[in-house]
Amino acid sequence: MKLRYSPTSPFVRKVLVVAMETGLDGRIERVPTTVVPVQPNEDLSHQNPLMKLPTLLTDDGQVLFDSRVICEYLDSLHSGPKMFPPSGTARWTALAQQALADGILDAGVLNRYETAVRPQERQWQEWSAGQMRKIRNGLAALDGKADEGALGGPLNIGQIAVGCALGYLDFRYAGEGWRERHPNLAKWYGEFSQRKSMQATVPPAA
Repeated sequence: MKLRYSPTSPFVRKVLVVAMETGLDGRIERVPTTVVPVQPNEDLSHQNPLMKLPTLLTDDGQVLFDSRVICEYLDSLHSGPKMFPPSGTARWTALAQQALADGILDAGVLNRYETAVRPQERQWQEWSAGQMRKIRNGLAALDGKADEGALGGPLNIGQIAVGCALGYLDFRYAGEGWRERHPNLAKWYGEFSQRKSMQATVPPAA
């Protein structure tokens, strides 16, 4: 398999963590790929018309994209404990946590494009504030889940997505100070971030 990736993408990180946790990392060739919103990657577009990362080329030649699809595909290739619970409350809880974490990431990435890529004179402050509101609302919800123990139990895609979202905030929003406002979530992440898969995928220094 070939994975089009960037080490700074939190969505790529989610895929890599799943690959490592399921023992599949050695089967994946990493292909460094640069994606910039205002500079179309025509080479990538031949595989992924959306020109987004991650993009996976399977051994049988199928192209998969969106981290959720790739992660579930990888989860189908191994015989160990599944990252996607097969049914019932555990499945819907994990998928809901993944959706919340991915939403935080979407808002974080969009806001970074607005504040770090778009020329300052063209930036829309109200729009940026709206994205930060989504991030902060999401963190508050996750803090409640951590307090209830809902982020515990066997490793699953929800926990992995949440871990990667928090790692991205540390990487791109170091001044946000989310730990002070969300101590339950900070405690959970302090333990989760020590997993070998998380340590091995920390993005390079900003």
